[in-house]
Amino acid sequence: MVHGKQIEIRTNGFSDIKNITDQVKQVVSNSGVTNGLVAVTAIGSTASITTIEYEPNLVKDMQEQLEKLWPEKMGTRHGKTWGDDNGFSHLRASFLGSSESFPISNGSVILGTWQQIIVIDHDNNPRSRKVYIQVVGEK
Repeated sequence: MVHGKQIEIRTNGFSDIKNITDQVKQVVSNSGVTNGLVAVTAIGSTASITTIEYEPNLVKDMQEQLEKLWPEKMGTRHGKTWGDDNGFSHLRASFLGSSESFPISNGSVILGTWQQIIVIDHDNNPRSRKVYIQVVGEK
């Protein structure tokens, strides 16, 4: 059994972090799959999917560390070529990755107590981010 759904998330760019755990759980619930996997994929080359304890101070810590590793003003060949100054966002997304998968057991996504699924929009403009959630397993 395979079930998929695309969701859209409004973001502010510049490594804006949104918790999408409830949406992922809802898609899994609607799929009827009891045992299997759910894959969560950010559509595009400037967004990431990962997990974190989604609380305000840790979100800020994550954003600050991303800025230290790949600063917005770092200057890239990509930015010079295209004039969009978002090379940093592509690098952040590439290093963090665009998708994650999670096991499903007894109809529930297996996550730790403080573990939430997040999408990070690294681009330098607000946008509507598309995320595809695909559930594979048995009913």
